[in-house]
Amino acid sequence: MPITAANKVFPEIQHTIDKLTGEFNHISQGRRPIIRQLTEFVTERSSQGQMILLNFICTHNSRRSHIAQIWAQTAAHYYGIKNVDTFSGGTEATAFNPRAVLAMRQAGFDINKKQDGVNPVYEVRYAHDASPLTIFSKKYDDDFNPRKGFAAIMTCSHADENCPLVIGAAARIALTYNDPKDFDGTPHEAAKYMERVHEVGREILYAFSVVK
Repeated sequence: MPITAANKVFPEIQHTIDKLTGEFNHISQGRRPIIRQLTEFVTERSSQGQMILLNFICTHNSRRSHIAQIWAQTAAHYYGIKNVDTFSGGTEATAFNPRAVLAMRQAGFDINKKQDGVNPVYEVRYAHDASPLTIFSKKYDDDFNPRKGFAAIMTCSHADENCPLVIGAAARIALTYNDPKDFDGTPHEAAKYMERVHEVGREILYAFSVVK
């Protein structure tokens, strides 16, 4: 049975969460065993009272990995699962893509730029009583990220195929998503970014909702 939500998030995010949790039946049977791997990692570490370190990895650390990181931290807070720290990284560093930033803002997240540059640093908030996330593009093994004992969650097939070994990872999960970048500059751009934000959010929320 899914656990009951324990903590409040911003009203706009709550609206998005209500929509996505009402769509758990949209998650295909083929995806559920992969998502279950994330649930099991969180459940095992939680039951042992250990820190739950999740590093979401994509090639450029610009879209899917950041979206998943933010949703995972939010889901942990929302369902009251303690000792969760989420991170993201790439096989190379670029920048948190402005289109992804916009889509996450539209989902209700409070995202503010704290440092300008080619790779800006953002502060992301999802609840008044939770510490903000510091978001910027980096390699998966950057000093900002954990060095061992983490789950390496591969959010794109390119990184999954081209990074066969993630040093220090205690688990590796290939929870991959299509890249909304494919629609950049097209009439479908905004819709596809929001579609991906919702897809990632739906599956991450589901994973945390059934943690035992």
